[in-house]
Amino acid sequence: MSDSLKPLYWVGSSKRDLLAMPPDVIDVFGFALHLAQAGKKHEQAKPLKGFGGAGVLEVVEDHLGDTYRAVYTLKVASAIYVLHCFQKKSKQGIETPKPDLDLIRTRLKVAQAHTKGD
Repeated sequence: MSDSLKPLYWVGSSKRDLLAMPPDVIDVFGFALHLAQAGKKHEQAKPLKGFGGAGVLEVVEDHLGDTYRAVYTLKVASAIYVLHCFQKKSKQGIETPKPDLDLIRTRLKVAQAHTKGD
């Protein structure tokens, strides 16, 4: 295995949002992102529906009755981009709320534009 890790970029407020979460949640998401940087996949990481396959992944963690999500993309070969970290507020269904999906789509475009500058 290579010792090199892909660089990790935070889009928008994603890092600040992650650091506001409970420490146990931060640990799970941090480990999942580290694995992604190493070219591996966390056991809780799964493709986010509506983004065409495994290019956008989410990690879901429950903590004290609350659900937290971290969304990142592998669509950019040279790096890992963290698109959104949030606490799911809705108590109905497991779908990601539309405002969050819209934000993820917008931030994915930002990540893709960022790599075109490289």
